[in-house]
Amino acid sequence: MLTLHTATGTCALASHIALEEAGAEYRIARLAFAVNEQRSPAYLAVNPKGRVPTLETERGPLTETPAILAYIAQRFPAAGLAPLADPFAFAEVQAFNSYLCSTVHVAHAHRMRGHRWTADPVVMEGLKRGVPKSMGEAFALIEQGMLRGPWVMGEAYSICDPYLFTLARWLEGDGVELTLLPRVLEHRQRMAERPAVRRVLAAEAG
Repeated sequence: MLTLHTATGTCALASHIALEEAGAEYRIARLAFAVNEQRSPAYLAVNPKGRVPTLETERGPLTETPAILAYIAQRFPAAGLAPLADPFAFAEVQAFNSYLCSTVHVAHAHRMRGHRWTADPVVMEGLKRGVPKSMGEAFALIEQGMLRGPWVMGEAYSICDPYLFTLARWLEGDGVELTLLPRVLEHRQRMAERPAVRRVLAAEAG
């Protein structure tokens, strides 16, 4: 059985939703960040990066959200979570998820995890103050050109959608002006209404 290591309020939510949408058989192993459980010897033996998500498979652990999402889409092709038969379209899915991982999530992390880049409290505060602008600019790009339709890739739901939904849930906390992002907010609401998402959010809240 697949095991997803996750923590409340993290990007691991995207992988949790994808597993549920795929109809996968899986279990959740929840980490308590409040007590630094992600740095425990037991978890570091699974993922030396000390972060979530980690998906334990029969062949070993997978880390990094774009890789995990692609794996889920390919392992459960009947769920139709990615255009697997079209190399270019699948690469577009990967490009979008890579942007969320390498740019959007990093911009968000400047608010609470500036220590990853500097030990200078003045610089750290500067990184934090810049989050509304950097996150706003990233989501403006998504709003104006990358979000193609009711779903990220257009008419078809894909592994891009739970990932965008997960990061869009951070907008209020990051101080982004929401009135500039009507399509992103519509997408967020559309996602929240999906039965699989409702089940996952209820499980996360519990």
